[in-house]
Amino acid sequence: MRTTRRNRLGRVCAGVLLAGATLLTSAGAAQADDPSASASPAEDEGAGPTEAGTTFRTATPVQQEQTATAEASTGDYLYWVFPADAGERATVRAKVTLPESATRHGASTWQVDVYDGLRRRQACMYGHQTRKAAPDANTVELSCVLRTVRAWSEPWANDPLPGSYYVRLTVVDLAEEDLGLPVRAETRVTSVDKGGSHDVDGTLSEPLVPGTSSVAQAVSGDSGDDGQPKVSPGGEPEDGWASGWWTDRWLWTVGGGVLAALAAVFGYNLTRGRGRPSHVPPGF
Repeated sequence: MRTTRRNRLGRVCAGVLLAGATLLTSAGAAQADDPSASASPAEDEGAGPTEAGTTFRTATPVQQEQTATAEASTGDYLYWVFPADAGERATVRAKVTLPESATRHGASTWQVDVYDGLRRRQACMYGHQTRKAAPDANTVELSCVLRTVRAWSEPWANDPLPGSYYVRLTVVDLAEEDLGLPVRAETRVTSVDKGGSHDVDGTLSEPLVPGTSSVAQAVSGDSGDDGQPKVSPGGEPEDGWASGWWTDRWLWTVGGGVLAALAAVFGYNLTRGRGRPSHVPPGF
């Protein structure tokens, strides 16, 4: 009798586990069927714009996973703007190719700063935000890992929120004789999805996008067939704001449901077995 009950319990548990696995598989398949999730990562990578703005208003739009470049002069302020959505932890990397050491008169210090759509300077969790280049250095590389973008925040807080983020690259210390020397700058933004662990109970009515992308395109003279300035997608993610429905909360929800079902089945069989007289034959 005990063997029969154990076999029955084993079959029930196996059925519950199979149902949980089916739910997870179905969720993954639905995510794979989503057009925004089916794009190949290689399609998102590639060369970005080959210029940079010189102010917030003329910041050059760039998408994540793109490498933006610009030819500039030492002392210029270089600006790019990229979109970041809720749950993303962005990493900004910048590389400056310096002039030949024979033309320079000493060391230089470079810095990369990141501002949100309200032009509030965002702190770097870690990275090399400021670096000093030796007089004989060929390049200097900078990085800034931002805090995870929150879906909602109190008005008085300085939390990163969904919207546009500005990258500003410039030299902060160098010999006066080196001002104006030609340099080549590169910047690239990547991010990791921190998922449901950073979700909050609230959302913004609109992302913090002040509409500077269209201004930047109008200044650059890029226009469409109708003669109107093209609105660049740099101020919005390619798949839209908060477009993905899948987060790791689905895993916790399904996993919790499976565990609760197993506990209920086990408790039912345990109490039913204790209340059953030992002299009753199986099947009665």
